[in-house]
Amino acid sequence: MNPMRGKTAVAGIGQTPFYKRGTSPDSERKMVLKAIVEACEDAGIAPSDVDGFATYSWDKHNGTFLVHELGSTNFRWSSMVEGGGGGGIPAAIGVASAAILSGQADIVAVYRTIAEKEFGRFNTSIENEHAEAHYAAHGLVVAAQFVGFRTQRFLWEHGLSRDVMEALVLCDYAHARNNPRAMAYRNELDAQTYRNSRMIVDPYRLFDCSREVDGAAAVIVMSAERARALGRKPVYVLGVEQGNPAGGGDNLDNYREYSGAAFTSIAERLYKGTGLSPADIDVRQVYENFSGAGVTALMEHGFFTPENAAEVMTLENLIVPNGKLPTNTSGGCLAEGFIHGMEVVLEGVRQMRGEAVNQVAGAETCLVTGGPASTYSSSAIFGTESTL
Repeated sequence: MNPMRGKTAVAGIGQTPFYKRGTSPDSERKMVLKAIVEACEDAGIAPSDVDGFATYSWDKHNGTFLVHELGSTNFRWSSMVEGGGGGGIPAAIGVASAAILSGQADIVAVYRTIAEKEFGRFNTSIENEHAEAHYAAHGLVVAAQFVGFRTQRFLWEHGLSRDVMEALVLCDYAHARNNPRAMAYRNELDAQTYRNSRMIVDPYRLFDCSREVDGAAAVIVMSAERARALGRKPVYVLGVEQGNPAGGGDNLDNYREYSGAAFTSIAERLYKGTGLSPADIDVRQVYENFSGAGVTALMEHGFFTPENAAEVMTLENLIVPNGKLPTNTSGGCLAEGFIHGMEVVLEGVRQMRGEAVNQVAGAETCLVTGGPASTYSSSAIFGTESTL
């Protein structure tokens, strides 16, 4: 059993409103400070109590900057998980937990922020770490192209139809429709509208692509003992795994599991370390830079096989309240909003607290994934007191 299991907890969450990309009235720095302060208030601590910081994906706002604005009096830890996109989301939670368990920090803020009007996005060959010279020379300069190649291969290799992607997209939009925080709040998306939407990069149509926004989100991680003493219902970190199997990392063309999402070995270690199995997971929050990558993550975490995909991956099975595989209950990256996936962590916490808009009745465990089709991937399982 993983020695981390249940020893740390998420004690507070904070989130700014999501704005259409490039329209935030605030800078990235101001947004992330707002999110961290709100997370501290939610946890019942002062911002100055934060003594550690963890983020991912080349976030520009490391702890050496934030410590001053927050008034931290005992700055002890600052870290960033390397790798593109949302690969480091759960990994940053794991890094925070490791710092706490090793005695190098007591209270760690984990966060991500994006304001496109200020810094743009990883969307050109100059900025995108995946766009090596042989890609750019042939006009391949955006993430949809790189991930699209892999999804085409995934569908072909496993004999799957586009229906599995459609089900996940419609699931996200169905949940976002009820979520006031979501960009797609009160929006209706039916199968015909999805199928008629314009092609972006085959096999991705418009609604298969993540909903880029400006915004910030943060969580406060501390020891489980300390979190219980605060009186707010802690959400326990049961396990975190990160990495890539052989051939992974930056050199994506040499990746042995090219069509996958890099989760096969991560999921195996995660389940072994927590003593859980796919059947024990009550709700899933999967990172989706694009729908196909989210589908791959679900398969590689053991929730369906190519043989039963048509039966499992249906809209009815993925949505609250009656689905047996409730997924992305806030709308996910496709319909709630996309700030490199940090929003899926907050929804996982809300589900474990019983506070989600689309609450899964009796949910006690939640899987959170980060980074399908990225240079680095990670997954975590959150749990309630009853899982310890």
